Parts: sequence; C-alpha cells; structure tokens
Amino acid sequence: MYIAFSALQQSTGENHNQKDTSNEHEALQRFEAYRAACEKYRDEIIAIQKYMPGWMPAFNR
Repeated sequence: MYIAFSALQQSTGENHNQKDTSNEHEALQRFEAYRAACEKYRDEIIAIQKYMPGWMPAFNR
C-alpha cells in the first residue's frame, strides 16, 4: 500500500493544467483498482502472508 500511496503524493506544482489533472486522475484510478484487487483477493493475500510476512501484491505504475 505504501507504493500506491506514494504514487498519489507526487507534487504537480502550483500550476494545474489539464495534463496534471489527468495524471492525478489516472493515479487515483490505479490506486482504487489496486485497493479493489487487494480486497477481492484478501483471503489469498492472508494465506500467502503466512509464509511471507508483510508480502503485498506489487503496485505497478
């Protein structure tokens, strides 16, 4: 989750143009998709974490 959170923390500066807004929207969509996938496969993630403590699916950007 840290990787997903850090992707949302990217600074776009004070001048928000359409591209910056689009990039922020895309980052938010990717984070929401990652969160939904983690929720959907919650039981599988818990099972994997029994053998690999702290493991989380990669958040590819």
